[in-house]
Amino acid sequence: MGIVVVEVCDGNSITEINIEEILEQEFPEVAVLMNECLSFCGLCRVKPYALVNNKRVFGKTPEECLDKIREEIKKELAVYE
Repeated sequence: MGIVVVEVCDGNSITEINIEEILEQEFPEVAVLMNECLSFCGLCRVKPYALVNNKRVFGKTPEECLDKIREEIKKELAVYE
């Protein structure tokens, strides 16, 4: 199996949900890293987002973003199947 890294900014609205616990339980191959800042100045205030293996994933709501993150994780893991 491969490894997928999901990075989240502490100031991002996606932190309203426990993304770290949710993703790490669903996908053992995933490591969620909570960072103070991901250096996309101001983006975390505009909409929920995360980096999945350095690819930006956005959503209008934290829940929508989480669903898109799941989709991207599945794409990344498909490479290892």
